[in-house]
Amino acid sequence: MKNNQAERHKSTAREYTEAIVIALILALFIRTFIVQAFKIPSGSMLQTLLIGDHILVSKFIYGIKNPFTGAVLLPIKSPKRGDIVVFKYPKDPKLDYIKRVIATAGDTLEIKNKKVFINGAPPEDHYGEFRDAHILPPSEGPRDNFGPVTVPAGHIFVMGDNRDNSYDSRFWGFVNLEAVRGKAFIIYWSWDVKKSLLSWERLSSVRWSRIGDILH
Repeated sequence: MKNNQAERHKSTAREYTEAIVIALILALFIRTFIVQAFKIPSGSMLQTLLIGDHILVSKFIYGIKNPFTGAVLLPIKSPKRGDIVVFKYPKDPKLDYIKRVIATAGDTLEIKNKKVFINGAPPEDHYGEFRDAHILPPSEGPRDNFGPVTVPAGHIFVMGDNRDNSYDSRFWGFVNLEAVRGKAFIIYWSWDVKKSLLSWERLSSVRWSRIGDILH
């Protein structure tokens, strides 16, 4: 009797262990190849994304990649102008950045007095905002006057929607497509982190109206 009970306990323990291992493998597979969650820590994408927004990023939309090198194993499509992408920061790949694609390979980009031009014409740009009326000359940095530059093959040029307060391709260059993690597509949670320090304030800090918003 005792041996039977011991065997049943071992069998039950083994089943739970196998279930946990399978769940972990599935979670790792989904996170690596399908979808991953990120949170927004800065205001560089205001007003599209607020500090405290939590987003989901499609990892497979640009193709199945080698998780170690970033090389595309099964191509699907490439990032296009207007996509909001998460990528490894070129100067420190351990950090993830989120910006909007402004220009793709072959495009010539120029910024004149805060106005963006792609291949000599202003693009459809419904989200970028320059809030500071002061225009910096080229001698004071690339924020308001930049280029012209042509995006090389296999790269994209990205900028934050909060154009006056975004550290982006204007300052550190192009993003290699192999560094792109995926495309942001939905806000699944959002709260005002400044109001979330105390437990009793957390419920009132939830931005209910933003939850479920599809990102464009």
